[in-house]
Amino acid sequence: MKAPRTIHGHQHHFGWDRSRPPVLTVAPGDLIRIETVDSSGGQIGPTTTAADIPGMDASRYCPLCGPVCIDGVEPGDAVLVTVEDLHPTGTGWTAIMPPFGLLIDDFPDPALHRWAYNSVSLTPAAFGAYARVPLRPFIGTIGLATAEPGWHSAIPPRRVGGNMDVRDIVRGSRLYLPAEVAGGLLSLGDTHAAQGDGEVCGTALESRLDVVIRVDVVKGGAPAFPRLETPPPVYHPRELTRHDITTGIGPDLMENARNAVRCMIDLLSRRHGMPPEQAYMLCSVAGHLRISDIVDMPNWVVSFHMPQGIFD
Repeated sequence: MKAPRTIHGHQHHFGWDRSRPPVLTVAPGDLIRIETVDSSGGQIGPTTTAADIPGMDASRYCPLCGPVCIDGVEPGDAVLVTVEDLHPTGTGWTAIMPPFGLLIDDFPDPALHRWAYNSVSLTPAAFGAYARVPLRPFIGTIGLATAEPGWHSAIPPRRVGGNMDVRDIVRGSRLYLPAEVAGGLLSLGDTHAAQGDGEVCGTALESRLDVVIRVDVVKGGAPAFPRLETPPPVYHPRELTRHDITTGIGPDLMENARNAVRCMIDLLSRRHGMPPEQAYMLCSVAGHLRISDIVDMPNWVVSFHMPQGIFD
């Protein structure tokens, strides 16, 4: 087996642009090792405080390592990315970074929580004295260049992938991305050690990972949108417990989502004596936002699920 080709951390860029020259050209079947940069672009360091967040350069958020040109890829093909391995670093952060997040009106002030975890055993990580959060490292941002010329922000996800924050892009997953340009021009970054579905405060357990992927091409096989095959879900015993579930009900899915999260923040604050901003960040890392009913018009139900076992 060929040794992986390497993309180093300094070989990153900000935003998608089909005219950006690739830093690496590979053949289908090749392995690539990527040293990612954290989603702050290195701006959150050991001495950073919440007071520093408003002065950060938002144009440096979500750096992408790459791009990688895959020989033989043409528009209409699928680029198949297999996540062969993920190597966590053992440290990370979660933050409220206005104006990001589902509840930007409720939480106008920044907040910052630092994490330290065992990068080998991946035992649940302590969230202060309140909870221990199961870890599931994954790739938050991965995608291809768009056919549309010019520069495009890396913050919103797109048809070709990008900042999807699907927490199932884990070791062993296979991701199919629709190619719009020759070579595909694959980039990735924004790696996480844990996240809840929805990433409601705007950040997860942001943690730099070293990533090993294999790239292949499926000729003529481009899906309409990214498609994913995952290994069997791995549930930690702390998640296989009773869940608290709050809901939001009404005709607006976004407002329903906000209300479901607001109700969970209120519940956690009252039950555990947790400051609301801490509860909001914990919801983003360990809770799961779901659409429970979208057929009984005119009102829909969004629910928010929090495993009670993380508080044991």
